[in-house]
Amino acid sequence: MEKRPSIDRFAIAEKIESDGFAIAERVVPRDVIRYLVKDIHCVLPNSSRSKGFDTYAIRNLLNVVDSVSRLAQAPKIRQLIEPVLGKACFPIKGILFDKNQPANWKVPWHQDLTIAVESRVEASGFGPWSVKEGIIHVQPPSEVLEELLAVRIHLDDCKSLNGALRVIPGTHKLGRLRQADLASAIAGREARVCEVGLGGVLLMRPLLVHASSASINPRHRRVIHLEFAIRSLPNGLKWFTQ
Repeated sequence: MEKRPSIDRFAIAEKIESDGFAIAERVVPRDVIRYLVKDIHCVLPNSSRSKGFDTYAIRNLLNVVDSVSRLAQAPKIRQLIEPVLGKACFPIKGILFDKNQPANWKVPWHQDLTIAVESRVEASGFGPWSVKEGIIHVQPPSEVLEELLAVRIHLDDCKSLNGALRVIPGTHKLGRLRQADLASAIAGREARVCEVGLGGVLLMRPLLVHASSASINPRHRRVIHLEFAIRSLPNGLKWFTQ
């Protein structure tokens, strides 16, 4: 049986508060990872975004892969997020990202500023609006984004050579930044490369400034990206649970 390290979940919560992110290694056992990969592979033809024959993203994971939905509620994941968000938190998004040699990309420094909703309802502070793959998205006020937590579960070893996430610690405290202000906001701040092993978890606030390089390693870099919220949206807006 695989022996997993003990996790100080309250230390993780403190690090997320101070730095905007935290890493917990070997959270999900290898046999569970194999099961997840098998289940995800079964939905590839109908739910994926591909480049040639190589899948690089699957949206709506919470609805199309039952084992991912169960994982989002599993004690091993809840013990990491509840000290940060509380026991009433719930998943709102699930996406698979897979960087590989034919399906590769880089992402510049940015914050995650949009949420998915069921329908467009005008509400103070919400906007601009957009539609991505038929799903309505909107930028909410900063106070909504500040309450969210992203949980990235690694299905492969993720090192600097295969596009590991890079973050600027502490920038989640700067609020929602305009694109024109990003460069000055991160000037003089040291970036951290978030290398995470297979089965490890990276937790981060969406307002944390982050980026990633293209992979120069031809192996897969598969990550299940989940997001959690703690309350309903105002004015009749409803989360689109992807």
